[in-house]
Amino acid sequence: MTTPALTHARVLRSEWHKLWTVRSTWTTVLTAAALLLGVGILMGATYTSDGGDSDVDTVVLSLYGSQLGGIALAVLGILVTAGEYATGMIRASLTAVPRRAPVLWAKAAVYTATVFAVSFLTALLTFLTAQVFLSDTDQAASLTDDGVLAAIAGNAVGVTLLGVLALGLGATLRSVPGAIGAFVGGVLIVPEILGMLPYEAMDTAIRYFPTQAAGALGSSTPLAGAASPGAALLALSLWAAAALLVPAWLLRRRDV
Repeated sequence: MTTPALTHARVLRSEWHKLWTVRSTWTTVLTAAALLLGVGILMGATYTSDGGDSDVDTVVLSLYGSQLGGIALAVLGILVTAGEYATGMIRASLTAVPRRAPVLWAKAAVYTATVFAVSFLTALLTFLTAQVFLSDTDQAASLTDDGVLAAIAGNAVGVTLLGVLALGLGATLRSVPGAIGAFVGGVLIVPEILGMLPYEAMDTAIRYFPTQAAGALGSSTPLAGAASPGAALLALSLWAAAALLVPAWLLRRRDV
């Protein structure tokens, strides 16, 4: 009997099965969806036109929970890569695929497709559910309004690329706690600290940091002080690409 040839399709299929046969995937995905939907319903149910959120973009208002849900999905990205180092399964994966890099690309591809689909569908459902409560307010909107559907898709793209960045951190650091700490500290906290510095150049640079760029993608109207959607997408894509290129290089340079 001949051994089946190793192909990219088979590597992708293997990573797909590994993703969906562990409990952590279901836990993090359901947690992310519940946070996004729950916060969206809360924002819609408690909104009043004379409150302090009347000037907030309606898509941003409805999808406030994406910040919390995005953290859950970032943890999933870290578990996809660093989790295999924690269990030792990475040895079997890299033995089966000696060229190594295809394993990382397959993980990133499967994760990206999964998280974008989950994020977009949940964001769409959350927006429509929130509008049930917002229909008689100044935040009433529909999917056919200018920029609304694009902002919902942009929100999903932003969450997905932040997750890919986290996946790359997991592959680089090979430690679940270390990668979570690096993501929370480096991606979420450091930009907020740098934003306190009294330098105009720093304010401009921070617009293109990962979380700030992701936020610019999820608004149906331009945000004051934020990058344009095109520039934000380019910046976030480059962050995610860099986060993957580093572990790809390290896979060729060091042992498992």
